[in-house]
Amino acid sequence: MSTASTRSPAPVKRSFTAEASEYVNDRTGLAIAIKGLGRKAFPDHWSFLLGEVALFSFIVILVSGTFLTFFFQASMAEVHYDGSYVPLKGVEMSVAMASTLDISFDIRGGLFVRQMHHWAALLFVAAIGLHMLRVFFTGAFRKPREINWVFGFTLFVLALGEGFTGYSLPDDLLSGNGLRIIDGLVKGIPLIGTWTSFLLFGGEFPGTVIVGRLYALHILLLPALLVALIGIHVVYVFIHKHTQFAGPGREPTNSVGPPILPIYAAKAGGFMFIIWGVISLIAALFTINPIWNYGPYDPSPVSAGTQPDWYIGFADGALRLIPPGWEFVLFDRTWSFNILVPLVVIGIFLLLVVAYPFIEAWVKGDTREHHIADRPRNAPTRTAIGAAGVTFYAALWAAASSDILATHFSLTMEGVIYALQAITVLGPFIAYFITKRVCIALQKKDREVVLHGYESGRIVKLPGGEFIEVHQPLDEYDRWRLVSYESYQPLMLRPNARGKITIGQRVRASLSRWFFEDRIAPVTQGELEASHSAHH
Repeated sequence: MSTASTRSPAPVKRSFTAEASEYVNDRTGLAIAIKGLGRKAFPDHWSFLLGEVALFSFIVILVSGTFLTFFFQASMAEVHYDGSYVPLKGVEMSVAMASTLDISFDIRGGLFVRQMHHWAALLFVAAIGLHMLRVFFTGAFRKPREINWVFGFTLFVLALGEGFTGYSLPDDLLSGNGLRIIDGLVKGIPLIGTWTSFLLFGGEFPGTVIVGRLYALHILLLPALLVALIGIHVVYVFIHKHTQFAGPGREPTNSVGPPILPIYAAKAGGFMFIIWGVISLIAALFTINPIWNYGPYDPSPVSAGTQPDWYIGFADGALRLIPPGWEFVLFDRTWSFNILVPLVVIGIFLLLVVAYPFIEAWVKGDTREHHIADRPRNAPTRTAIGAAGVTFYAALWAAASSDILATHFSLTMEGVIYALQAITVLGPFIAYFITKRVCIALQKKDREVVLHGYESGRIVKLPGGEFIEVHQPLDEYDRWRLVSYESYQPLMLRPNARGKITIGQRVRASLSRWFFEDRIAPVTQGELEASHSAHH
């Protein structure tokens, strides 16, 4: 009897990549995370691209800023310029400005990278601002996303700070004027202003340390906070999922759109390279912040025409709009209300913006989760509030260019200031009223379209001799889009457990009536059936 010999199968030869992938996955569980990420759906709507524009711009900022740090010297020590730019040869300036001129004229590709850095910073702030407006007007800040709104707004404020600190580093005439304004603002704070200014600038303005301190903020603290907040923001987006616009078959808790891997990742990668290409093209063709035209900081040549970057202009505009003579001496100290009032007003405005999700939820008495985005017309009071806030910001922003408006249009400075003061005070109320009326009118139009269909332009003569226009009925998707929104009612004023009506309850009920007294209820199923029966 013969016995068969058993042999173990020969080991399968595996590639180094497969071995390395298995090694990493066994120790990190990365495959599970990638699989879960790949199943995440991303809404395929153009408004969701604004956040991506901000993210891709921030990547450009980090890469270009890393290049610039190798050549920039954050020192206010005085030197005589001896670089390639002939008009400034021999001019006394700080090491910071001399190194910036060297980056612009003596470092290969330095001017291109510097302009990419500046243009990307402007696009970064603009994209964040537009992204937050999209979130606001569609109600995407509601529960459970209120905290993410706070993180997003904090990110926006940090982006403003990052832009201002970078803008101030070259120590040229424009940045020096900006720092001088900051010094005046700080010194205008009662009791602690002067000491705070000395602490910030290391002595009397401009001091010898401010550029170094701003440089540390610009390349270390603020970028670290921005990266952390962006990471937290993205994590919250994955946890709560994206909001989406209403449509048939869309469940409130499931995003509709292509999965991230591989479809959306490929699209986002292509979009990223488009953003980088556009920034590169702008940087190559359009000069920004030509410090060689301004020269080093010197308070004597300050004249009309100096403008801050657009995103910080609202603060400068607020200072320009305050009438003269708002200072008085009390307790042997000067109280500068021409500085305190803008600071308080801007502070209250920013506080209301960051707290708005919680204010609206309190006014509505709404504790439910919301995953469907509103059409702005279906929340007329919120949309009107947003339009009023944008108008207020725009008026302050325009006031920062009051001198430019006066000189370019041959107007008096006083006339421009008076007009901008009126727009700042009255403009938000006018914008609120017009926007709310327009939203309500659009809601009424939607009701008519849902009940009677679109006007087709086709005229039919009835047997009785009457001419009518045939209306085209809506398909399922269009009807769903027009009727699927929530209609809130003002809160009823009821006594509490002790049988009393408190002041807080009265305020809440008044605000609730203000929010919803002009509401237009969506078309009900009964109205639809009655309309169809009448047509048939």
